[in-house]
Amino acid sequence: MNVRKLTIAALLIALGVVTAHAVSIPVGVAKAFPMQHAINVISAVLLGTPMTVAVAFVISLIRNIMGTGSLLAFPGSIFGAFLAGYLFSKTGRIHLAIAGEVFGTSILGALSAYPVAKFLMGFEAAVFFFIIPFGVSAIAGGIIGFMVLGVLYKSNVVKTLMEGGRMS
Repeated sequence: MNVRKLTIAALLIALGVVTAHAVSIPVGVAKAFPMQHAINVISAVLLGTPMTVAVAFVISLIRNIMGTGSLLAFPGSIFGAFLAGYLFSKTGRIHLAIAGEVFGTSILGALSAYPVAKFLMGFEAAVFFFIIPFGVSAIAGGIIGFMVLGVLYKSNVVKTLMEGGRMS
């Protein structure tokens, strides 16, 4: 595994954990966390699908251990991370990574959050309850991720990190 890729992943994980205290919005039993979604989009562009999913999982795990997240962080981040990474890897288009993040989180993640909330956390909620809060969080995070990537592209950071091509 590439040391540069691991270093970027570690920095994104640290950013995700640190910003959990500052940018977490409670929505019922869920905590909307737009920075997670921004990190998923950035990670999808810089690291590829498997590492994006790993980064999302580790951030969710650490947030749960620290008490700044809930079990809903797992379905709320991993599906979007996967689709963002997959769509970017197939197309190379940031807006499709954002669309994957939003759809994966707000639809797939929200629907899979229902059994987690009901059976693991003991909360009663309608099946579609999490779609709006997860969607708002993912859209906000997608916008943040887009802006950060815009700055990184303009300053040639992405080109330098990629060393003329996709990191392997």
